[in-house]
Parts: sequence; C-alpha cells; structure tokens
Amino acid sequence: MPSVFLFATLDTKGPEAAYVRDLLTSLRVAVTLVDVGALRPPTVESDIPRERVFELAGTTAEAVLGQGDRGEAVTRAAAGAAQLVREAYARGEVSGVLGLGGSAGTTIGTAAMKALPLGVPKVMVSTLASGTVRQFVGDKDIFMLNAVVDILGLNRVSRQVLSQAARAMAGLVKHPAPPAKPGDRPLVAATMFGVTTPCVERAREVLEEAGYEVLVFHATGNGGQAMESLIDDGVIAGVLDLTTTELADEAVGGFLSAGPERLTAAGRAGIPQVVSTGALDMANFYAPESVPERFQGRTFYRHNANVTLMRVTADESARIGEDIARKLSAATGPVAVLLPARGVSAIDRAGAPFDDPPARQALHDAIRRGLSGRDVEELDLHINDPAFAEAAAQKLIGMMRGRGRG
Repeated sequence: MPSVFLFATLDTKGPEAAYVRDLLTSLRVAVTLVDVGALRPPTVESDIPRERVFELAGTTAEAVLGQGDRGEAVTRAAAGAAQLVREAYARGEVSGVLGLGGSAGTTIGTAAMKALPLGVPKVMVSTLASGTVRQFVGDKDIFMLNAVVDILGLNRVSRQVLSQAARAMAGLVKHPAPPAKPGDRPLVAATMFGVTTPCVERAREVLEEAGYEVLVFHATGNGGQAMESLIDDGVIAGVLDLTTTELADEAVGGFLSAGPERLTAAGRAGIPQVVSTGALDMANFYAPESVPERFQGRTFYRHNANVTLMRVTADESARIGEDIARKLSAATGPVAVLLPARGVSAIDRAGAPFDDPPARQALHDAIRRGLSGRDVEELDLHINDPAFAEAAAQKLIGMMRGRGRG
C-alpha cells in the first residue's frame, strides 16, 4: 500500500516527527517514517532506519558518525534519501513526501522530493521557507510551509504548523488530481524570452491549430531546468527550443544559466526537437553594478532597472555554437536546427543595439560545422518574423507526426 514518506532527523526532531506521523495516521493516511539523522541516537523508532539511508548513499551511519562532520552527514543523507524515494516510487510504494527541518532537514527532505515527478505530493515544513528557496525547490512542485518557530519541541505554534502540514498532505493524498484524459492533446514544450516573444507566440498558434497543447517556459535558468525535468518525466511529445539563451549565460558567466545539462533531455528521451538560436546574442546580469569587472568595455543594453544585457562576442558565440552541436549530435531522436540569418533577438537586427553580423555568423557556422550531415537550415529571416515561427512550428509538426506523436 503506498504511503507518505516522512523524513526527519530523529536525533533532533523525533517528537515532532512522531506528532506528524500520528496525525496522518489518525487521518487514515499510511506513513513511513524515515530517520535521516546521524550525529546522535534517534529518540523515536523509525520504519526505515538511518543505516538504510546511508547504505544507499554508499557509506554507513557509523562511518558518518565517526567523522563528526555535519556537512558530510547532510550531503550523504540527502543522496540516500533521494535514492530511497526513487526506488520506492518505482515499486509503487510512495503516495507523497513530507519533510521537517531547518537547513539540514530541508536539504535532505527536498532532495528526496526532487527525485520524484511532477504531481506527487511534496510538502516541506522548514524554518527557511520565508526566504529564498530556489536552491531547495528547483524545478519541482514543492510546497514550502514556514515553520514560524524552530522545530524544537511541541508548543501551541509548532503544533498548529505541523498540523497544517499533516492535513495538507492528507488532502493531497486522499484527493489526487484527475488523471489525464484519453483525448488530451499531446504536449509540446517551447522556450521564450522577452526578445523572442513574437516568434514563440506565432509558433504556439500554429501548433495549437494543429492539435497540440503548448507549454511555454521562460528561459531564465529555472525555466529551462523545469522544461528539461518535464522531458525527463516523459510527458512531452516534442520540443520547440527556439530560445536557447541560457546556454550563453552558462558559457559566459551570466546570471540566468540553466546549468551544463541544458539541451540534453530531449536527446536522451529520443523525442523530436526543433532548435534555434533565440537570444544567444546576450548574457544576462541584474542591475549595472552586478556586472563583473572583467566585462568592462563590453557592449551593454539596459533592458530595465533590474536587468542588464551584454552582447556576446564572436569568439564566445563560436564556443556556444560548438556546445549546441556537441549536445545535439548525441541526440537519439530526430533533430532539426533552424538558423535566423537576420538576427536572433529583438535587439539583434539591422540598426539595433546588438546587431553584430560577424558574431551571429560565428555562432551559426559553428553549429553547421558540428552538425554536418544533419538537418540544419538557415533562413533569410529574423527570428521574430512570422514566417520563421511558422517554419519552425511546421517542421516540428512534421517530425512528431512522422514519429506517431499526434
């Protein structure tokens, strides 16, 4: 029978975890209590002991305890918790994940949550929930509940918050989202930035007219990560990756990188993807004073008071193009690349602030060289021309229908 996996460091949060476990049980929700503590003996008996968690992380509780290194203990517990949940979910044993903790417990609990696909209930009671939580939530659907007081003892405030967590999880588990309907349209993932909006809007219209549902991801780092995660979850039929700007931030050192794995999930999944070079003319920073000193003398454009764009050079563009070609060469499914010869963003066109034909040419030449013999086409259009968007959408539609994906 599937159950809620409740993660807590039972050497420091034992009574609180037991309180939540008992509440869930009273609400007729099955619970599996997992001990992820290490530095002192547990104060409450668990269903899955810490020894199993650390075994899955390639070590032992005794070895971690002997080191006395709290940071290493948290790192190993997080890895073990993620693997534990991953394996249990594959066996159909997980109905949801609930975590309790401060910085250590939040790191461990959310690591387990991030190992699960979209839709599995995830609730984290954390003393850090009122601050910046991107490092814990990432691209997953995790509910962060502010603990208000430290999770140290049961009192009128902590009981209220922990009760909310238990009741929320019970509601999520007992009233799941309706399953996908047989008539639901195939999902297409698309990437967009402010400077490629006209292109993606028109492409979306074409895809929707052809019977597809389009999920648009804002290419600000987290958006690209979220798209890659959903592709890995197996819910995406095709990808219209027109705005690959996050690759420029990764290569140059901008603030909106989606990490080195960007542009790899569709290739692993073997699903059709149409890729372009949208907004690869720029790296992104925040206010002007946030730009690193090493970039002084470069070409900048103030997008607004909080966003400063930097023009990517020809040498940087060539490196980005090589990265794109390398990643797409490894794809196991159909790939097509469309290159807009007249500009890759709203500010990269004749007379615009980032117009730089040699840099654009270096980017596109590197892609062509690296993907020699593959489907790479340069169109004498700007990326925001309706004809470019229509060509990209139609190309993807043809690839998906050829693969029986709608």
